[in-house]
Amino acid sequence: MQTVPRPLDLTAMVSDPVLENPSPTTEVPPVTPGKPQVVIIGGGFGGLYAAQQLGRADVEVTLIDKRNFHLFQPLLYQVAMGGLSPGDIASPLRGVLSAQKNTRVLMGEVTDVDPEQQRVSLKDGRTIPYDSLIVATGMSHFYFGRDDWADVAPGLKTVEDALEMRRRIFAAFEKAENTTDPELKKSLLTFVIVGGGPTGVELAGSLAELAHHTLRNDFRHIDTTASRILLIEGMDRVLPPFPPELSARAHADLENLGVEVLTKSLVTDIQGHQITLKQGDEVSTLQAGTVLWAAGVRDPGMGGLLADRTGAERDRSGRVIVSHDLSLPTHPNIFVVGDLAHFAHQGGGAASPEGNRPLPGVAPVAMQEGKYVARLIQKRLQNETLPAFKYKDSGSLAVIGRHAAVVNLPWAKLTGFPAWFVWLFVHIFYLIEFDNKLMVMTQWAANYMTRKQGSRLITEKVVEKVEVTAEGDR
Repeated sequence: MQTVPRPLDLTAMVSDPVLENPSPTTEVPPVTPGKPQVVIIGGGFGGLYAAQQLGRADVEVTLIDKRNFHLFQPLLYQVAMGGLSPGDIASPLRGVLSAQKNTRVLMGEVTDVDPEQQRVSLKDGRTIPYDSLIVATGMSHFYFGRDDWADVAPGLKTVEDALEMRRRIFAAFEKAENTTDPELKKSLLTFVIVGGGPTGVELAGSLAELAHHTLRNDFRHIDTTASRILLIEGMDRVLPPFPPELSARAHADLENLGVEVLTKSLVTDIQGHQITLKQGDEVSTLQAGTVLWAAGVRDPGMGGLLADRTGAERDRSGRVIVSHDLSLPTHPNIFVVGDLAHFAHQGGGAASPEGNRPLPGVAPVAMQEGKYVARLIQKRLQNETLPAFKYKDSGSLAVIGRHAAVVNLPWAKLTGFPAWFVWLFVHIFYLIEFDNKLMVMTQWAANYMTRKQGSRLITEKVVEKVEVTAEGDR
C-alpha cells in the first residue's frame, strides 16, 4: 500500500524569523578582532558611500539595513508610473560591497543605541559593538499631524510605496473603463498630487504623459486624455528651492502637459475620495479617485532614539542637529549623515538655530557627507583631523516630461531639451551598478521610441499558504 506524503506547511519557514522570533541577546563578534569597528546604520546614499570610502581603510565595517538592497530613490517615481521595474533601480548591498573584504552586511532593524557601552541592538536580540557609528537612516513621510491620511494618500519613499502608487493609478483607469456612472468615471479619472517639490513635479509630469500619450489608445470606453491631474502646492510657486525663473518655466511646462497647478493652496482634509482645499479665505472640495503625497518629511524614529540616548537636539522635522564635522556635539564618535542630519554651518537664510538654512535632503548631500565622515574616521585613527564639512553644490535638477526639465547649475540655468538631456546623463551616471545603467538606458530608449511604459502591472499583496509534499510535489 502506497503511503501518501503528508503536506508540509511552510508558512513558518517563509515568515521572517528576524522580525517575529527574537532570540536572546547575543553579541555579534568582529570578523577581525582588534581592528577599529565602524558600524553604519542605513544602506542609502549616505551609508553606502561611507562604506565604499572605507573599503581600503584599516577598519572593519558593518553595514546594517532592514533591506538587502540599495534603492536609487530619484527614479522611484518612474516605478510608480510603470516606466521602470523595481529591479532596474535597486542593487543588492552584498553584491555592491562584495569586493571589500573588510566590510560585512547585516540585514536587521536597529532598535537601540547605547553610547556608553558603544553598541547597537537589533530587533532579533543581536548587539554589535562600535568604535565609530554612522547613522544614515533617512526620513519618512510627514502628513502634518494627520497620519490618518496615509492610507488614502500614499507617499513615495520605498519600493512598496511605488508599487502601491502604480496599483492605484492603473486600477483607477481600469475601474473607470468598467463603470457607466459618469460622475464616478469623472472622479476616477481625477488625480491629485500634494506637494510641488521635485517629487511632486516629476509625478505630475509623468502622470500627464501617461494619461495623454501612453494610454490614449488602450481603452474603449474612456478617453484617458480627459483625465484631470492637479498639483497642489502651499507656497506661491512650484519647486520653491529653485530660482524663480526656473519655477516659472516648470509651471508653464506642467500646464502645457495638461496639469492644473494650484499654488498658495493647502489641503485641510481628506475624507475618502473628497479633498478639502483652502486657497486664501476660500474653501472648496473636489472628488479624486487617486491622491498621491509628496509634501513633507519627518524622522521615522532614529532621530528620536538618538536624542533620547545622547541628548542630541532636533529641529521641527525631527532631524538631528549636528556639529561642523557631522558628529553629535556630546558624542564625537557618532555621526549623522543624509536626510536625517540637520547641518546648518554654511549657506544663508535664517531657517535654523545657527541662523543658516540647513542643507537640503537630496542625494548629492548624502553622498558627500558619507564620504567626508569616512575620511574623517580614517584621519582620526592617524591622530589627525579634517576641516569642517563643506558641501560643494553641483546644482539641482527636476524633470517635467519629454524634452522638458529644469537644471540649476552654479554656472548656468538650463531648461527644455538641454536640461532634459543633462537630467538623463546625471541619473545614469549615478546609478550604482553597470547592470542597472544598462537596463535603465535600454528601457528609456524603448519608452522614448514607443511612448509605452513596459511595467504597467497591477499587483496586489497576496499571502498564500504554501504546501509542499515530502517528495517536493507542489
